[in-house]
Amino acid sequence: MDPFMQAAIEEARKGLAEGGIPIGSVIVHQGRIIGRGHNRRVQHGSVVLHGEMDALENAGRQKAAVYRECTLYTTLSPCPMCTGAILLYGIPRVVIGENRTFMGEETLLKSRGVTVEVTDNAECISLMEQFIRDNPELWHEDIGE
Repeated sequence: MDPFMQAAIEEARKGLAEGGIPIGSVIVHQGRIIGRGHNRRVQHGSVVLHGEMDALENAGRQKAAVYRECTLYTTLSPCPMCTGAILLYGIPRVVIGENRTFMGEETLLKSRGVTVEVTDNAECISLMEQFIRDNPELWHEDIGE
């Protein structure tokens, strides 16, 4: 498996172990992870700390030129908020673990020139299916339903 997707899955597992939602993300620049994160809405009582947003936060201040050379790996298809951040910072490539349990704004990303790859990763699918089955209220809170 791609080591960067594996790192995103490790982040998702951290989130689950902390009592949160198992979605993880890493940002890679020139073959090196510069930011990693996981959904921390529950842990921090946050409305914005999705996995991608946490990874961006943990990457710290970077020049726009750096983000324009990055790939963002995420275990789940990015929601509208995370998609907006990807577009805002000009991240050109997004690798998604799965989009079966939730289809985010992949069409918007593609329409704006972002390369989107969905790996259909069995571990990502299993993590989310189990979480949604065990925590339907929390899942629906997180995605705004």
